Amino acid sequence: MAIRTEELLLNVGPQHPSTHGVFRIVVKLDGEIITEAIPVMGYLHRGTEKLAENLTYTQIIPYTDRMDYVSAMTNNYVLVHAVEKLMGLEIPERAEFMRLIVMELQRIASHMVWWGTYLLDIGAMSPFLYAFRDREIIIDLFNELCGARLTYNYMRVGGVKWDAPEGWIQKVRDFIPYMRGKLDEYNELVSGNEIFLARIKGIGKYDAETAIAYGLSGANLRCTGVDWDIRKAQPYSLYSRFEFDVPTSTVGDCYARYLLRLEEIRQSLRILEQALEQFPEEGEIMGKVPRVLRPAEGEVYAAIESPRGEIGVHLISKGKDKPYRLKFRRPSFVNLQILPKLLVGETMTNLITILGGIDIVVGEVDC
Repeated sequence: MAIRTEELLLNVGPQHPSTHGVFRIVVKLDGEIITEAIPVMGYLHRGTEKLAENLTYTQIIPYTDRMDYVSAMTNNYVLVHAVEKLMGLEIPERAEFMRLIVMELQRIASHMVWWGTYLLDIGAMSPFLYAFRDREIIIDLFNELCGARLTYNYMRVGGVKWDAPEGWIQKVRDFIPYMRGKLDEYNELVSGNEIFLARIKGIGKYDAETAIAYGLSGANLRCTGVDWDIRKAQPYSLYSRFEFDVPTSTVGDCYARYLLRLEEIRQSLRILEQALEQFPEEGEIMGKVPRVLRPAEGEVYAAIESPRGEIGVHLISKGKDKPYRLKFRRPSFVNLQILPKLLVGETMTNLITILGGIDIVVGEVDC
């Protein structure tokens, strides 16, 4: 006689430790197997894009900090980059170096938060402590630079708000060999662990065609063999000056995404090393910018490579001191689209593995 089970409707979230924010998934279960999964968003919605219509361009910058609060520096940059593109501004070299250095430090810090919290989600406590210990060095550097630890408000249209304090550049230099050593420890501790591999290998698998169809970016795209990183493909800032690799994999599962993010930390360290070698000893940190920013009438789209993928700004100006329209292309929101497809046929334990492997920040999903 066949065993018959009744369909179970289960809420995962909105207050769930593995959603990393107020995010809900309505899951239909047949026993332990997921038959349908519906993401429910909007609990954290702040209306950033609408609020921006009543703010000057400089006033919008702190709002970008609060979207992807694990990667605030890159959020700052994409907004000011769009305004500068529309205005045709020239940025002093020292200011651009400072921007690039803090963005790559931010990428490393973001991936360390992901590494630690992901492993915590699937049952490992120690990596979380090690990741936050090492991230703290970067947070201290940012605190010394701009007086904040999470929401930095550091970038400005035309440059940066503060120059590097005395000894700060040397501290960044000292961090590079330290972090390389710690990456080796991370791999030795976790990456070959048989329990970890059983939880992650072959889970959440998809191919390049699917990734492109869903508009995925970042490690979620590169894990399928697509060699696309905006820093290489459409260089901005000073990235065209530096040598670095774009890590890719053709496997397309959670383990591939895991390995790619660790390798991306290594490549960020390479970029930082080269940037520090070329860092100008003197120079301005702000270009020639009008006191009141009024970009000429027109529109622009500017995109950069954030730790989670392509973050873009579509900006429309009517020649006033406030934008007519502002729209963010948020990688966390776009990458999340594939979640329902990946969850069907999986177990509840794999739901956590797959969701964490996408690497979302809910503030950016619901901006």
